[in-house]
Amino acid sequence: MNDFLKDLNREQYDAVVHTDGPVMVIAGAGAGKTRVLTYRIAYLLSKGMDAFNILALTFTNKAAREMKDRVIRLVGDNEGRNVWMGTFHAVFARILRIEGHHLGYPSNYSIYDSDDTKRLIRQIIKEKELDNKVYSPSYVAHRISMAKSNLINAKEYVNDPDIISADESARKPLIKDIYKTYEIRLKRADAMDFDDLLFNTYILFTRFENILYKYQQKFKYILVDEYQDTNHAQYLILNRLAARFENICVVGDDAQSIYGFRGAHIGNILNFKNDYPDYQLFKLEQNYRSTKNIVKAANKVITFNKDQIKKTVWTDNDEGVKIGYIRASSDNEEGNMVANAIFESKMNHQLPNHAFAILYRTNAQSRSLEEALRKLNIPYKIYSGLSFYNRKEIKDILAYIRLTVNTNDEDALQRIINTPARGIGKTTIEKIMVAANENNVSPWEVINKPQSYRLNVHGGTLLKLESFATMIKSFRAMLKKKDAFEVAQQIANSSGLVRMYREEDTPEGISRVENIEELLNAIKEFAVKGTEENEGDLSHQGTLEEFMQDVALLTDADNDDDDTEKVSLMTIHAAKGLEFPYVFIVGLEENLFPSIRSISTRAELEEERRLFYVALTRAMKKVTLSFAESRYRWGEFSITEPSRFLDEVDESLIDKPKRAELHTTHDFRMGQKGKAGTRVPPGPGFSKVNNNLPATSFDASDTSTLQTGMNVEHPKFGNGKVVAVEGNGPNKKATIFFSEIGNKNLLLRFARLKIIS
Repeated sequence: MNDFLKDLNREQYDAVVHTDGPVMVIAGAGAGKTRVLTYRIAYLLSKGMDAFNILALTFTNKAAREMKDRVIRLVGDNEGRNVWMGTFHAVFARILRIEGHHLGYPSNYSIYDSDDTKRLIRQIIKEKELDNKVYSPSYVAHRISMAKSNLINAKEYVNDPDIISADESARKPLIKDIYKTYEIRLKRADAMDFDDLLFNTYILFTRFENILYKYQQKFKYILVDEYQDTNHAQYLILNRLAARFENICVVGDDAQSIYGFRGAHIGNILNFKNDYPDYQLFKLEQNYRSTKNIVKAANKVITFNKDQIKKTVWTDNDEGVKIGYIRASSDNEEGNMVANAIFESKMNHQLPNHAFAILYRTNAQSRSLEEALRKLNIPYKIYSGLSFYNRKEIKDILAYIRLTVNTNDEDALQRIINTPARGIGKTTIEKIMVAANENNVSPWEVINKPQSYRLNVHGGTLLKLESFATMIKSFRAMLKKKDAFEVAQQIANSSGLVRMYREEDTPEGISRVENIEELLNAIKEFAVKGTEENEGDLSHQGTLEEFMQDVALLTDADNDDDDTEKVSLMTIHAAKGLEFPYVFIVGLEENLFPSIRSISTRAELEEERRLFYVALTRAMKKVTLSFAESRYRWGEFSITEPSRFLDEVDESLIDKPKRAELHTTHDFRMGQKGKAGTRVPPGPGFSKVNNNLPATSFDASDTSTLQTGMNVEHPKFGNGKVVAVEGNGPNKKATIFFSEIGNKNLLLRFARLKIIS
């Protein structure tokens, strides 16, 4: 019956068969954590334990399904299906279906998801006649969720001076009233939100000792996956459930605790020894996933954290290749170099697309990577997040740009006429559409001439429509006078989109602002590219119309639903629990990774380092580290500093390029072998690309000392005289009078000039 135990190594075996009493299994990355949980359940069943007396808790439905399937394969369908196995929320919801009447809930209570929650909060804000720009539904929902995760109800919220002080400092003192009403409305609707499933289970077990005793007796053996990710409510519920028999087995890795921003407490796993002094500790330290070089690199990095349970992960796998290293001059170039490295590896080693994953700190970073992969016709899939140009905030700002470029774009107008909210409701929009359809004109025409089309709305609404039209006209007036970036930046700010998302002050809102920033960076680069290609001539910049055409082509993606043969793009948080043969970790720069928002305390910095550890340990055969020496931030060109994490990787494990390779010129155009002027894409060994080297026949000068009155020579415009110099650093530019064409305004970092005298 127990023949399956021969599949385990010694440490895994010991952790499986030690079934009684509190047990903590610290499992290094790739060490077989899921196998131990699965086999432990199978072993309990093989010893005659009733499946109904075993509780196994996970954090994802996928993990629960996989574990249940494995148990069934080991012990058979009859018993395997009867184990109480599922996510915390699913199991507690099941208990509340049975016992909820003790708290005044029927067995058919509703469960509100995050969208339902925000919708109800939005309605309450409206009823209280509060400004939804101040009291953003997302922000309010986040505050209520964090309170519930810490078991603070509406009444306790009001009486907590620290919470009230924080809300007052944020100029949102009435969140306490919204929370109170929200709590009443949920109860009136016989509904619970996701946080209530934990909160109410805790209340049930605290107020009703007989109910707690019932489930303590029922769940004689408790197993918990990813224990390092538990929050305060989950921790207390588990302590109560396990108090009678103390047959609790928690499995996890403190080095992979990366969800502090969601309320997870790493202290839960670090302090398990204090909660259960007679506990047994088992360490799974053999990594079956990665090469020796990857394991060594990850081990070295995590030693820089103070708060940890010491372990030494090792592997019998091959030494493997050294860690790849990409140093790009910009984030756009980083995207190109990563895409080219994937292309080269695919061609040289006949590797499938799904062997590759690109991991980043923030979703906004996917933009340059997506564009680079598309240029090389490499299919990809964005996981746990939308493709960059399909995200709501990006679609919103692009709709503003579309309407600015073409006021007859009906879809764009309907999308943004009341985003952000400006008091133009659905009824008004319907009336505009009816008038437009009856008169066979665009909705924009109706908005501009409401009297001509007998638009039946009151005076206040007419003023709001007029204000909206005036705003769009002001954007249009800039098209001929300003470059693409300046117009887009004005749209982002004057439309109110940036302010709306910034005022949410939630992780989601912050991510949306970062994505808008990344779009503006893309437009800035697009505009500058036109100048670069024209020898620094500022009169030749990419227009918004041209940018939108490029975007339209980029977003005309293949609708193939088969995701098995695609490169994976995802945040590192989304990658936890996954593995890939080849992994690229991009954007390793200070204030990006580690994030500028997560380095104010040692605890925050250590969580960022654990995130880097997780990224490293996703790789099986090779990991490549990448950073850019410059990025655009809100359209401003800025020099970046390599991440401190790069210095924490043992240098002997990294395949850094030789200095001679740092100025090798490559053409990023794909393939076309045999054609003059093209080269195959460079591989991951190349560190930096410089496409702006002067032609061999023209010896350009250092223009850092360029001054008014100097005589210069330009390879395209001939001889000239410097009329004016302005700006600093990468934005320094000069006005030069050329005898053949007159004055030219040149951006010096792209202009090739020879100083004559």
